[in-house]
Amino acid sequence: MGDFWVFGYGSLIWRPGFAHVETQRARLFGYRRSLCVYSFVHRGTRERPGLVLGLDRGGSCVGLAFRVPGELREEIVGYLRERELVTHVYLERMLDVRLASGESVPAVAYVVDRRHEQYAGALGEADAAAVVAGSAGQSGRNEDYLFNTIEHLEALGIRDRWLEGVARRVGGHGKEEEAKALSSL
Repeated sequence: MGDFWVFGYGSLIWRPGFAHVETQRARLFGYRRSLCVYSFVHRGTRERPGLVLGLDRGGSCVGLAFRVPGELREEIVGYLRERELVTHVYLERMLDVRLASGESVPAVAYVVDRRHEQYAGALGEADAAAVVAGSAGQSGRNEDYLFNTIEHLEALGIRDRWLEGVARRVGGHGKEEEAKALSSL
C-alpha cells in the first residue's frame, strides 16, 4: 500500500507523535474545529469535566495534513486508534482534504460522535469558557490545552476566532495585548 495522509486540527498539530515524511497545511470541508468533547480523563474528571477539541459537522477547518509512509500504516493507524479512540467519542473516517498545493487527498480524520455521552454540543464562548476554567485531568490543566492549541495555530498563521474568544473569556491568553492596553493608561 502507498503513502497515506492524517489530518490534524488540534493536539495532533503540535504533538503528532508519529513518523511522517511531509506536512502541509490543509482544509477539511464539512467539519469545523470545536471544543465540543467533554474530557473526563486528560483535561478534566467525571466530577469536573474539561473540554477538548473535536471535528463537528458544519463549516470547514484548516489544519495540517501529515503524509505517512505506506509501510508504517499498521503501526501509525494503531497508534492513532490507541490515542484517539480511548472512549470512542471520535469516529475514524477517511475524508478528503485540500492541501496547500491545491491537491485533494483522502486523509484519516477523527470526527466527534454526536451520540456519545461526551459530546458537549455547540457551546457558546461563555459556556465553553466556564467549563474550561479550572478543569484539570491526567494531562494537565484545561486552560493550558486551550492556550497551547491557539499558540500553535497562530504560529501557523491559522486564526480560529471562536477559540480565541473562549480563551479571552478564560483569561490568560492575549496577555501581551492586555499589558499594552494597561501601559497606555
